[in-house]
Amino acid sequence: MRYELHLFWSWNEVFFKGSNKMLEENLLNCLLLVPFGVLLPVIFHKRIGWKRSFLYGFLISLTIELCQLVLRRGLFEWDDMIHNAFGCMLGCKTMEFIYRKLKAAN
Repeated sequence: MRYELHLFWSWNEVFFKGSNKMLEENLLNCLLLVPFGVLLPVIFHKRIGWKRSFLYGFLISLTIELCQLVLRRGLFEWDDMIHNAFGCMLGCKTMEFIYRKLKAAN
């Protein structure tokens, strides 16, 4: 089993070891659940707060990470879950911003 339990170890690689590959991986992990975050307000037909959208993203990511751990594919890590959850929250807040702009335009 492969796992990394140190929180924010990937940012240590970026800032102290200059790893551009890890920076790219972190940013892509943030983008992974943006589409899910965009769909949350559409699915629930209401505004989703930042805490709840972060929680939904974290739970989806936890499911992915646990599958990786159990199936021994990839690396189980907290950083991925936080990055994915942040991306979900970003997608949700982006959709909220778009809704507000469309409502104000009408």
